[in-house]
Amino acid sequence: MIVELGHFSLILALTLVVAQAVLAYLTISVPRYRQWMRLPESLAAGSFLFVLLAFCALTNAFLNDDFSVQYVAEHSNSRLPEVFKFSAVWGGHEGSFLLWTLVSAGWTLAVAVFSGQLTEDMKVRVLGVLGFLNAGFLIFLIFASNPFERMLPVYPEDGGDLNPLLQDFGLIVHPPMLYMGYVGFAVPFAFAIATLWAGRLDAAWARWSRPWTNAAWAFLTLGITLGSYWAYYELGWGGWWFWDAVENASFMPWLVGTALIHSLAATEKRGVFRSWTVLLAIFAFSFSLLGAFLVRSGVLTSVHTFAVDPERGLFILAFLVVVIGGSLALYAMRAADVRSTAQFSLSGREAMLLANNVILVVTTAAVLAGTLAPLIYESLFAGDKLSVGPPWFNTVFVPLVTLLFLFMVLSPYSRWRSTDASRIVVPAIQSLCAAAVVSILLFWLASGSFEVVAWFYVTLALWIVLALILDMYQNTRNKRQRLSALFGQNWSYYGMWMGHSGMAVCILGVAATLYYSDERDVRMQPDDIVVLSDYEFRFLGVDQVEGPNYLADRGLIEVRQDDELIARMYPEKRRYLSSGNVMTEAAMKPRLFVDLYVALGEPVGDDAWAVRVHYKPFVRWIWIGGAMIGLGGFITLLDRRYRRREPSRMSVTDEAPA
Repeated sequence: MIVELGHFSLILALTLVVAQAVLAYLTISVPRYRQWMRLPESLAAGSFLFVLLAFCALTNAFLNDDFSVQYVAEHSNSRLPEVFKFSAVWGGHEGSFLLWTLVSAGWTLAVAVFSGQLTEDMKVRVLGVLGFLNAGFLIFLIFASNPFERMLPVYPEDGGDLNPLLQDFGLIVHPPMLYMGYVGFAVPFAFAIATLWAGRLDAAWARWSRPWTNAAWAFLTLGITLGSYWAYYELGWGGWWFWDAVENASFMPWLVGTALIHSLAATEKRGVFRSWTVLLAIFAFSFSLLGAFLVRSGVLTSVHTFAVDPERGLFILAFLVVVIGGSLALYAMRAADVRSTAQFSLSGREAMLLANNVILVVTTAAVLAGTLAPLIYESLFAGDKLSVGPPWFNTVFVPLVTLLFLFMVLSPYSRWRSTDASRIVVPAIQSLCAAAVVSILLFWLASGSFEVVAWFYVTLALWIVLALILDMYQNTRNKRQRLSALFGQNWSYYGMWMGHSGMAVCILGVAATLYYSDERDVRMQPDDIVVLSDYEFRFLGVDQVEGPNYLADRGLIEVRQDDELIARMYPEKRRYLSSGNVMTEAAMKPRLFVDLYVALGEPVGDDAWAVRVHYKPFVRWIWIGGAMIGLGGFITLLDRRYRRREPSRMSVTDEAPA
């Protein structure tokens, strides 16, 4: 009965979001319906509650092993630990899209509740657009991806099983965080469409959009970071990014979103890039929908994909065409109304942000080309394969992001409108020389081999940090109370500082990991020793252990440094009882400056096993930096400007204070 209640709740939610979209149009377009302008807010709350009820109903089916539900039978098992029964709710296509829809309904409710500073007509327009999007998601969920379908009268007694790769804490946190980012870009998209619908765009619009954009971008940043870390420790390969097509699908909206948050800042401050900002908002969400299509259409083979049903893919593709095509058509009709008239100098911060955005968009286009090229080639030449792997992506991506980092360094020295060239060049050169000297000292103290490319990127990272420090010094230089001035900046500035610092930390981690990691694939018998760097790995053998739903061969490896025992590591080779699938569970000794990583392979006779041993310096800094970048996005939400109750009436031709 609860299952049927969940299904009925989705139908009721669909009814409410359709009413939400229709009423939004009517109250704006037909004067006699303006008295109903408050109703879309109530309908948004109601639709969220019904989707939440459906989600709870599906969760209940998993926790109670209701294998009469086809989706539960395919993705759970009676032996599955309770925590993984909960995360299994979104471990397959149907449940994950229910989570997607719940997140979308949650963002819509948040707009209804926390947008008191919006004018009433703008809020109604935004809620109308979100209602239309939610209607599309719910139609797809109910008619093409129903998670509540029964298997009566015959159904399995114990169910199938959750993919062993997904029986991990990563499944609990990574998809929800990623969806919060993916779907969150629907809000700035809705603001952009509402603005085009109204035919006006001012600085207030940019200020309204910024916190929602920053929040979605921050969630997506953390989602990608968590996914990278999950792949690192779960897949047994020791890598953190593989340029997998589905990885790229999450990376592209992040790149466009990064351009969007910078463009919104310029639009709010100076009224520039208005058309560009609207277009970026459209494409940020469009790339999120493209990611959903790639994951759920069956056009890709990847550990990240949820479905292999082309019919579902056709529905998503059709929805993608409607959303993108309709948005661009509206943009084409209204472009003249939102064109920027403000002027800026090539030496001003506006020019720096424009260069930043152009590089980000070109980078996105390069990633998109590399992702779609194999699909297009295969469709044109049936049966033939085209491989576009890490070498191609690295060749194209690395020079572009290096140029991006250069503008990241120069931007803090610039000011709005116009900046004297000496104000940029002189401190930039001074901080570059200081960064180069410090990086040389660091390499000398490390007593390791000197890699020129690694030194270059370490210098670049230090250059970014020194630029930020110098900028903060200049912002407080003329203040009598420097300490109070230091803590008196707006929260957006601190968020920028944290985000850019996080990027520098990421660069340090990537450079050290790429050029100074060491790994060995070896055959080891009891008491065999492998030495990496100054770490000694001794293999002591393998024993059998039993888990809640698996049997495992567990290795024991002692790690010593300078004859001191620093770790005992227990890599496992697990065989899951329900499915018979075999999984590698790597063992790690995480440290701030180095990770020791061991994966157990297959037995090779005579008590010998294949063992993979990794030495990875600074690899953890990649994810620390990612967390700092995401935290920077959240810090900006504390800015008091985003909590003003009265919207700004400033025209787009007016100048905001720098």
